Amino acid sequence: MLIQSLRMTRRDWRAGELRFLLVALIVAVASLASVGFFIDRMRAGLNRDAHQLLGADLVVNADQPIDRAWHAEALRRGFTLAENVTFPSMATAGEGDKAVSQLAAVKAVSAGYPLRGALKLATSDGGERATRAIPEEGTVWVDPGVLSALDVKTGEMLKLGDKQFRIAQVIAMEPDRGAGFMNFAPRVMLPLSDLPATRLIQNGSRVTYRLLVAGEPGAVARFQRWLQGRIERDNVKGVRIESLESGRPEMRATLDRAEEFLSLVGLLSAMLAAVAVAMAARRFMLRHLDACAMLRCLGLTQNQVTAMYLIEFFAVGLAGSLLGAAVGFAAHFVLLEGLGKLVTSDLPPATFLPALQSMATGLLLLIGFAIPPILQLRNVPHNRVIRREQDAPQPATLATYGLGLFAFIGLLLWQSGNPKLGLLTAAGFLAGFAVFALAGWLSLRSLRVLRMGINHPAWRFALTALQRRQGATVVQIVALALGLMALLLLTVIRGELVDAWRNSTPPDAPNRFVINIQPEQKADFEKRLTANGIGKAQLYPMIRGRLIQVNDQPITNETYVDDRARRLVDREFNVSTMRDIPPQNRIVAGRWYDNSKPEASVEEGLAKTLKLKLGDKLRFDIAGQQVEATITSLRKLDWGSMRVNFFVILNPALVENMPQTWITAFHLPMEKASLVNDLMREFPNLTVVDVGSMIRQVQDVLDQVIAAVEFLFLFTLASGVLVLYAALVGSQDERIRESGLLRALGATRRQLSQSQWIEFALIGGLSGVLAASGAAAVGWTLARYVFNFEWTFSPVVWIAGLTSGALCAFIGGWAGLRNVLNHPPLQTLRGI
Repeated sequence: MLIQSLRMTRRDWRAGELRFLLVALIVAVASLASVGFFIDRMRAGLNRDAHQLLGADLVVNADQPIDRAWHAEALRRGFTLAENVTFPSMATAGEGDKAVSQLAAVKAVSAGYPLRGALKLATSDGGERATRAIPEEGTVWVDPGVLSALDVKTGEMLKLGDKQFRIAQVIAMEPDRGAGFMNFAPRVMLPLSDLPATRLIQNGSRVTYRLLVAGEPGAVARFQRWLQGRIERDNVKGVRIESLESGRPEMRATLDRAEEFLSLVGLLSAMLAAVAVAMAARRFMLRHLDACAMLRCLGLTQNQVTAMYLIEFFAVGLAGSLLGAAVGFAAHFVLLEGLGKLVTSDLPPATFLPALQSMATGLLLLIGFAIPPILQLRNVPHNRVIRREQDAPQPATLATYGLGLFAFIGLLLWQSGNPKLGLLTAAGFLAGFAVFALAGWLSLRSLRVLRMGINHPAWRFALTALQRRQGATVVQIVALALGLMALLLLTVIRGELVDAWRNSTPPDAPNRFVINIQPEQKADFEKRLTANGIGKAQLYPMIRGRLIQVNDQPITNETYVDDRARRLVDREFNVSTMRDIPPQNRIVAGRWYDNSKPEASVEEGLAKTLKLKLGDKLRFDIAGQQVEATITSLRKLDWGSMRVNFFVILNPALVENMPQTWITAFHLPMEKASLVNDLMREFPNLTVVDVGSMIRQVQDVLDQVIAAVEFLFLFTLASGVLVLYAALVGSQDERIRESGLLRALGATRRQLSQSQWIEFALIGGLSGVLAASGAAAVGWTLARYVFNFEWTFSPVVWIAGLTSGALCAFIGGWAGLRNVLNHPPLQTLRGI
């Protein structure tokens, strides 16, 4: 039986019966494998290399010098360590009456800093160069803002406390800069060994001590647990452990979206390839009905027939899965090449898990969608050799389609690692399948009325053929619509999604934050910005308030166990007030307040951390005055937008007479960099924060990952083309028989040609409209519920859908006319 099955496999391969099936399977497995290998290695690399955004694998922050016992334990475990001390201080240039001072974010670093990533220094030709060194003793490295504010150049002297330093280099980018309070002012970096000579740190100084740890990921995780246990056991205050998620939320959001986009491409490609495999398996079954009946007449039992075809499909599935995994493995290197700038060192080697996942999906895909046709072959009657009849599929046969589909979706969810994205994609795909099928069936039913009023022979042939093959026609409409929908997602919708992604952190995103604008300065400050062409800056009030009660229960840092929750309630919040919800904010629960009574809107992440919910009453202490407000809405913020965001927003009537300052964010072009110095001279109390380096990091990651996503969409394109091809050739055999009969009964070649053009045009036009509607719906759903983008419907989608449908109709009509009408009628009649 095995030998006979292998012989059949070889014969079907030579006859070309299995080639399309194998290609569809390879595309499905390759798309999943490439995404799987890429995400697996990228995630491992980012967990290691993306910690350059922190300067280490693990960072311990403390308000006091870090316990030396922690240092000793880290060294005992074989880690590489570095330290830095950060605090605000005045930097001075010049002597006597000509001395000029500037508030600076001073950072004293030890040898080895940063442990991950590298500093970038400005070069004389306007470029940048990376370095792993630190300033030499007696020298400092500074931000460009220090040079302009103090009117000094490299090589000149700068004073910090009691010590003079020579300005040696200009910092172009600092990977672990962050956006904390200590980093609001321009940076001045010096060696840690020179810090004592400055005598800047005194009792009461606001200083942050940081211990940087780097090592093997598993060992670092164990050390983190040990350290967390020591902090909790000894009840150490003012210490926190920093991670990529807590330290750089804007970068984490970008990386999460990257993985979601990549997973979406793999899911879409695999699902389309599944449709192609299912149609190829169905065509294989239809073309083997006669051979199966002959085998039954020669004495083979149902079980033997089933076993032979199962072995054949398993051999094809195994070969296709192995080849697909190999293609996917090779393709993921192309993706890694595109992300070479993001990952600064060699990635960890690939694991076997993505290969096993993709191969298991491929085998299940083929077996799951091949079993129903095989079960139909099992029930082929002996008299099929004489009578061209085939019973309708049995209920058990149809049920196997459902089992195979659910198992396939389960494997996709397992591989994507994102249940929300996987379920939404699968639900959209299945909903599209059902809606397309229903629309196709209703359209065919409506053709009856149209057919009764038409006497043109070609039109009557076309409409009659569509209605006579309702099942095959609906399958063609569904397959074409799904394939066209994939192509629209690849082109129009993909472009709009990528544009929305770019717009979430656009090139003109705010790169300067200005805080401490006094109420009496607000009007003059806005006029100054407008006069310099900065017209999009929105000023928001900022109120400092401490949360003291929730639902009449006093709140302290002892109320919560979570370290982040403790830190939040142990300090004052930046609270704001405004009438309308700010841009880049979206209500996810409740409603926006109406200003009729004391109400508040809370960021959903803060609500989760502090265990707040709609209806809770919050009491704040604001400059000695207490206010209480009820939570009426939870907001989702886009941290990657780099715009002004607030955890809590109160309605204006509640805090109308409270002391407040103003904050704004705007994009400052490079050619207008001197505006900052002018503002500082005119408004010396302002603090200007330069977040340009963070914008550049986010944009670099965004550009590289989008390039990788566009490469992966080639698999989606291949899947869509396969579905289109399968849909067009699926009824070719039946068309050949019909054409031969009609020509034998007197129909002319021209009439049949016209009828096929009409038939394909109707199918293509309907499929194009359905595909455009489905692509727009999928795009809106993904933008709103997965990627959190702003989305607008574009008529270009429907125009592209109709155009694509018409193009497919012409291609299908040409292919059909060439292969069907050139078939001799006599040969067709002899084969009936």
